[in-house]
Amino acid sequence: MEKFLEEAKASSRVLSTLSGKEKNSILRAMAEGLRKRTSEILTANVLDMQAADENDLSAALKDRLLLDEGRVEGMAVAIEEIAGLKEPVGRVLDGWYADAGFKIEKVSVPIGVIGVIYESRPNVTADVGALCFKSGNVAILKGGKEAEHSNQIIAKVLQEVLVENELPKGAISLLPDSSREGVAKLIKQDRYVDLIVPRGGEALIKYVSTNATVPVVKHDKGLCHTYVDEDADFEKALAVMVNAKCRRTGICGALETLLIDEVVAEEILPQVQKAYASQGTEIRGCARTREIIEANEATREDYATEYLDNILTIRVVEGVEGAIAHIEEYGSQHSEAIITENYTTAEKFLNAVDAACVYLNASTQFTDGGEFGFGAEVGISTNKLHARGPMGVSELTTYKYKIYGNGETR
Repeated sequence: MEKFLEEAKASSRVLSTLSGKEKNSILRAMAEGLRKRTSEILTANVLDMQAADENDLSAALKDRLLLDEGRVEGMAVAIEEIAGLKEPVGRVLDGWYADAGFKIEKVSVPIGVIGVIYESRPNVTADVGALCFKSGNVAILKGGKEAEHSNQIIAKVLQEVLVENELPKGAISLLPDSSREGVAKLIKQDRYVDLIVPRGGEALIKYVSTNATVPVVKHDKGLCHTYVDEDADFEKALAVMVNAKCRRTGICGALETLLIDEVVAEEILPQVQKAYASQGTEIRGCARTREIIEANEATREDYATEYLDNILTIRVVEGVEGAIAHIEEYGSQHSEAIITENYTTAEKFLNAVDAACVYLNASTQFTDGGEFGFGAEVGISTNKLHARGPMGVSELTTYKYKIYGNGETR
């Protein structure tokens, strides 16, 4: 492990000297490499899907794991989009002359060596590798064992492009010891590793946050809410809430609890029931909800659960204050939405709700680096320090001060 991390640290010094033009050319070659090796990637993915069937993984996990030609093309396009982003390294963020006469520049620089721990989705290997490379960082990737074969071939393609361009393949690499013990070692190697980003289940996040000595940016669970206000456009509300839950139920931006203003509950809930019935969604509701429509009983545990499945809890609340109070108690500071045509109510919700992303009249499933124009993301940070929300290339930089003097002494 130590030898591997020493090489990673050395690789970070090489990457920090590359120009934006050089990095973009290599990224485009990586995208083309994925396209050329699509058949190999899909063959590897078949092995992972077979193992998923044998291990009886959930439908949500299988959906995250599955690759097809379209998804491989999507990985390639994401890398090309990352190549097309503005250069994040070397930007002068601020500059001034000190009283002593020398010039100070605050300049963006890479973080260094970033370890990312994730589950299921093999496209993360390509996305994170490319984002880290664009921002001049070394990526140490620890994917889940369920995607082992897919991750290995994707990483191999990216590494071969690095070697072809006379760069160390350690700049993008899979953690050699992918066991729990390997992860336990990685998150304590603050001599070599500058940042850990865990993205996965609640148990993983808790374990890493509790045990790491390396700084951690959490990609925590997405317990997302949508609140339908008394001044909502019902047609708009129905379209948004169905998309937020049902487009893909297994992603962290999926709606888990729908909050309905008590003023309009009797009018809109039958329409809500009909809309979700067409999607096969199981509804669990509060007592007031069950007085109006047929639904299973929702418990406190239901309100605190990220289902990642086609299950929805509904609660009738006392206006926007009731919605804010519910989100404060159960939310995970990921993504929250309000549906209303009342600007004052909207601003009250958007300002009061403590979350990385707050939406007015839009689906929470837009919380995604690609949708935000970042090409992809390393994770959706629910931290408040350093980075929050989708972490793109800019969030993978820090800064240093460059001081230009002319013999000044103090």
